[in-house]
Amino acid sequence: MAYNITEIAERIRSLRTLIGLTPEEMAAATGETPERYLEYEKGQTDFPFSFLYHCAEAFGVDIVEVVTGENPRLSGYNLIRAGEGLPIKREEGFDYYHLAARFKDKLAEPFLVRATYREEEQSRPIELATHAGQEFDYVLTGRLRFTVEGHIEELEPGDSVYYNSGKPHGMIATGGEDCTFLAVVLKSLEEGDEPV
Repeated sequence: MAYNITEIAERIRSLRTLIGLTPEEMAAATGETPERYLEYEKGQTDFPFSFLYHCAEAFGVDIVEVVTGENPRLSGYNLIRAGEGLPIKREEGFDYYHLAARFKDKLAEPFLVRATYREEEQSRPIELATHAGQEFDYVLTGRLRFTVEGHIEELEPGDSVYYNSGKPHGMIATGGEDCTFLAVVLKSLEEGDEPV
């Protein structure tokens, strides 16, 4: 599915206006400066995945609605064949494929993620992000360097990590090759909700 950043930016602006948030409130919700937030909302700058995720959280909608404009409708099951996940190329070096895009009221957001190996990343600090909830990452191919709260771990195929994604975390492909991993983002419980 092809889409452009101008369409996504317009959806973000429309949703913000609809629920009555100011650009400053959205900047705070997404962890951006008001100036940077407005660049994203005007479609002047491509947005990272974490920005889209924070927007969806602030608007109380599924991330699929922010990206495609479609509201997920399936409630029984959502079958995704190999190579058919909803592509979300929204962050330098990472390709996300949503594996339950049409399923409504999801408790988790499952993604197949391809991290591109980039030599320039190997000797500098890993860029960090945060989002509400928890996350489970399972390495399928390649190697992944993962960091959270000052801890750095090297993961290989079959290794996994589960963590509080509200803590600054990040990852890069290592070992001279791209890395493919399954990422399951679990939403945070609302006040008064009970875990199942």
